[in-house]
Amino acid sequence: MGLLSQGSPLNWEETKKHADHVRKHGILQFLNIYNKVKERQKDVLKWGDEVEYMLVEMDDKNEKVRLVLNGKDVLEILQEKGEKINPNHPTLWRPEYGSYMIEGTPGQPYGGTMSEFNTVEDNMGKRRREAASVLNKNETLLTVTSFPRLGCPGFTQPEYKPTPVEKGVSKSLFFPDEAINRHPRFSTLTRNIRHRRGEKVAINVPIFKDKNTPSPFVETFPEDDGEAARAALPDHIYMDAMGFGMGNCCLCFQKCAEKLFVLLFMFVQMALSAASPFYRGFVSDIDCRWGVISASVDDRTREERGLEPLKNNKFKINKSRYDSIDSYLSCCGEKYNDIELTIDEDINKQLLDAGIDKLLAQHIAHLFIRDPLSLFQEKIHLDDENESDHFENLQSTNWQTMRFKPPPPNSDIGWRVEFRPMEVQLTDFENSAYVVFIVLLTRVILSYKLDFLIPLSKVDENMKVAQKRNAVQEGMFYFRKDAFKGCNPVLEPPSTAQNGVESEAKDSEEFTLMSIDTIINGKVSVSLLFNFTFQRVSTIGLSYFAKTIQNIPTERTHTLLWSM
Repeated sequence: MGLLSQGSPLNWEETKKHADHVRKHGILQFLNIYNKVKERQKDVLKWGDEVEYMLVEMDDKNEKVRLVLNGKDVLEILQEKGEKINPNHPTLWRPEYGSYMIEGTPGQPYGGTMSEFNTVEDNMGKRRREAASVLNKNETLLTVTSFPRLGCPGFTQPEYKPTPVEKGVSKSLFFPDEAINRHPRFSTLTRNIRHRRGEKVAINVPIFKDKNTPSPFVETFPEDDGEAARAALPDHIYMDAMGFGMGNCCLCFQKCAEKLFVLLFMFVQMALSAASPFYRGFVSDIDCRWGVISASVDDRTREERGLEPLKNNKFKINKSRYDSIDSYLSCCGEKYNDIELTIDEDINKQLLDAGIDKLLAQHIAHLFIRDPLSLFQEKIHLDDENESDHFENLQSTNWQTMRFKPPPPNSDIGWRVEFRPMEVQLTDFENSAYVVFIVLLTRVILSYKLDFLIPLSKVDENMKVAQKRNAVQEGMFYFRKDAFKGCNPVLEPPSTAQNGVESEAKDSEEFTLMSIDTIINGKVSVSLLFNFTFQRVSTIGLSYFAKTIQNIPTERTHTLLWSM
């Protein structure tokens, strides 16, 4: 969800004037937080999940299914009945990007005892029943990653038409502004991403081809002013608005920060949880939303994307601000930081001079190469000792696969890590299975000091493969051969290559290509990584996870979905 400030939102030109101010004071706010909590240790395990829901109307009479744009009203009712009268209410509700979306979390974090794992599915069930109880007749709550008809004519209730040539925030050919949450943060982000980029976002998803699919598959857009014709690719499904990414639903997991390497399993979880092959009423040739949502908030200019020489911008930036991570923060992972990391050198020096660890300093200096996208007039001048809005402005709009989160100012909340790549599933059983499995996996990694680190360039390749159709059965992924070697930063020789890059020959001895089947089940020629792991996790996690990954569909039957 990110930072939800209140006030008078500034347009991009006004926001741009204050960008350096936000960065400067954002770093001061981070340093103030860090210095207050840097000695904090021995926190007990606390964790939780975030499930995003879509509000849907089932119109049996007309045989139509539409997204209901009353998320704000539903949210207010749930909050009035829940946390506002009982601070210990078992569920919490928050807004999300779409006006047809709400987000539910447990009211209190879970702990690390076995009894806590037994309550996850039950709490998700409470959330679903609680929200369903305040819906109108013929309305229901769905946990579906991508609504198949998102962007098709008449996909909302009430129905609104897009306004591509009129005044609006998205100017989409397909996605009406009324489908965006009414909180000013969301419309401001949508408008300012488009203005900063200098054009609408361009999302192109490969079309799945069967015998009924034209070849080449080329669309025409009657209301196009020429921008869509330039941006749309043949044999692809074209989308042009932030809502096509941020209007999808995901499953997030958040826990207290520890020294662990669960990062390497994000592509496994993405491939296993793949749940979004449908876009704008068509069947795509991908199974995951990650690339779609990455493109939907890509505010980089042509210069920053490397399409034109740098003139008005400071950096060439290799990824969207919604993408996979670019550096490890642990000393064990330093030698695997083998991808180019663009940083603000002045900010990096300021952090190092203030005593920040070099890997954490370069991580923050990398986040702060971006501009703030949403700024409120009342939130420009802040108390840096007791507020963190400027830091969170940049932190919460760098949507990476994992997010390292400092505590809020003057809070008893600790350091946290957010795990973000999973797709939401249809049932509470499945969603709880993925969440519980990740928590149990972190326990095993820490307890047995397992090492799953590989170069980040290979992690990026794995992420691309994980999004492909049927990657769970056909994809091959780079994975470490020996998980038991472990990391000993005292004995490890220091890297002599720039950015910790080691020779490819040495790296190739540590990892190889494996299928998901091999990674999960092992085989004689590898280290039986998960066989070892599974023998030591609880029967709860095993039964959840084993049942979840059965009967994964692999075939597509037609290209046009739910035609009008």
